[in-house]
Amino acid sequence: MTGTNRLQGRMPKVGIRPTIDGRRNGVRESLEDQTMDMAKSVKEFIETNLRHPNGLPVECVIADTTIGGVAESAKCADKFAAEGVGVSITVTRCWCYGTETLDMDPSTPKAVWGFNGTERPGAVYLAAALAGYDQIGIPAFGIYGKDVQDAEDTTIPEDVKEKLLQFTKAGLAVANMKGKSYLSLGSVSMGIAGSVVNPAFFKDYLGMRNEYVDMSEFIRRMDNKIYDPVEYEKAIKWVKENCVEGEDRNDKELMHTREQKDQEWETVVKMTLIAKDLMVGNPRLAELGYIEESCGHNAIAGGFQGQRQWTDFMPNGDFMETILNSSFDWNGIREAFVFATENDCLNAVPMLFGHLLTGTAQIFSDVRTYWSPDSVKRVTGKELSGKGANGIIHLINSGSTTLDATGQQSRDGKPAMKPFWEITEEETKKCLDVTTWGPASLGYFRGGGYSSTFKTDGEMPVTMARVNMIKGLGPVLQIAEGYTIDLDKDIHDVLNMRTDPTWPTTWFAPNLTGKGAFKDVYSVMNNWGANHGAISYGHIGGDLITLASMLRIPVAMHNVPEERIFRPKTWGAFGLDDLQGADYRACNNFGPVYGK
Repeated sequence: MTGTNRLQGRMPKVGIRPTIDGRRNGVRESLEDQTMDMAKSVKEFIETNLRHPNGLPVECVIADTTIGGVAESAKCADKFAAEGVGVSITVTRCWCYGTETLDMDPSTPKAVWGFNGTERPGAVYLAAALAGYDQIGIPAFGIYGKDVQDAEDTTIPEDVKEKLLQFTKAGLAVANMKGKSYLSLGSVSMGIAGSVVNPAFFKDYLGMRNEYVDMSEFIRRMDNKIYDPVEYEKAIKWVKENCVEGEDRNDKELMHTREQKDQEWETVVKMTLIAKDLMVGNPRLAELGYIEESCGHNAIAGGFQGQRQWTDFMPNGDFMETILNSSFDWNGIREAFVFATENDCLNAVPMLFGHLLTGTAQIFSDVRTYWSPDSVKRVTGKELSGKGANGIIHLINSGSTTLDATGQQSRDGKPAMKPFWEITEEETKKCLDVTTWGPASLGYFRGGGYSSTFKTDGEMPVTMARVNMIKGLGPVLQIAEGYTIDLDKDIHDVLNMRTDPTWPTTWFAPNLTGKGAFKDVYSVMNNWGANHGAISYGHIGGDLITLASMLRIPVAMHNVPEERIFRPKTWGAFGLDDLQGADYRACNNFGPVYGK
């Protein structure tokens, strides 16, 4: 399945810089082919193994010649600027002139791979180049294979491959965010601090702008029919065929009539169309005479306030948020949007991180309840087992979780959440088949609406993350790798009935380390920094740490093994014994990429 870029701006490319010993009359000439071949092998490896989250292939650009000095560095920089390079990788098999061959663009994530061989000192250049970057204040990642290779060996060692992928995925995430928008549809929801959009954070740390649209714009567009009527008819037909209405659990005297419920379905479908148009635009609107509205806000992520000024009299945003966050809708399989409930932009950001790193849909959820083994046994009479034996965290919110989280997609016969280009039509049908849409709880949502109702099936590896803003410190990132838990049905039924059973449920067990915030499951819950979490498929904590270091966001808590942590080489200068403290000091020292 091919991808498409629904945002304005070209896709960032990866620039590969083959550097070389500049001495002519024998030395440089003997290294030209080997060095350029090294660059070509990196290009082939990256292009074979990576796609952008929109499904488009990642393109690599190699300098026209090897780089032996400052003049060739400048030519390469000019080519990279013209080609739209957003990530820089320097490769060499030999000694080169350190400061003369550096990539000097401070806003482009950069790495250096120095070949581990005995015939030529690639490692010596690697050390010299990284020292140069340290000295001028441009953090760079060092890549050096553990095992010595022979001079004629053109392969990329496995440990080097891992670091190349980890660096490039994070670097492309940085480049893809730059210049895009976060769109606030509404303002602050019910006093939630994460709904307070801090434009300095988005500009200085992410290179993004902020766009704002009042929720009254939904009413204007609905009243004036500023949406594609053809797509609306297609959407409402698809909803009637695929979205089964669930049990209405409201008191009978409060229940909405059938006529009201049908009207609410029409409204939530229109809200979905309008939100999508507001984020990325829609050329059909220009054909209908709405040229300004057709442009959208170039939003790579967004959020809807909803509560309470909207939901007290209009259907809630649960359906809209669920469908946008899913990898499919009435138009078929497509890239998931990143769309936050309650306009919690500080949860949208780690959702965006996860999506850019994996290409998968992201779960938005309340980090609602810690269930200890004793509490579970007390209320159910049964004991937790397996990965959840030490306790579980109930991830549940008002029906806006991506349908990908049902666990009905599979990889190697196991439940998974996949990039949209790997998802089949059969898998989308399974996601819909296990989901019902319960009429909204009218105590919470007076205007009605529909909440997706499902339970995440299967034990999937996942990573929960959250950005928090700390006065005087700035943004910090929290990470918890773990697994979704398949609870015994009797346990699930009892625990789930203690909250709103019409909302989607994911049971989560973090991986424990026996110390700090990961001493036990209670400590994870007790140290979580806010009421929401962003959950991504896979154990991507290492990738998140790499990305955070590029953005100069320190990591406040994580359970990622040390061998998977990859940060710029200069982080070691801030302390090797206390890696967390060194991360804070380094981030503070260099400051946000776009903020100085």
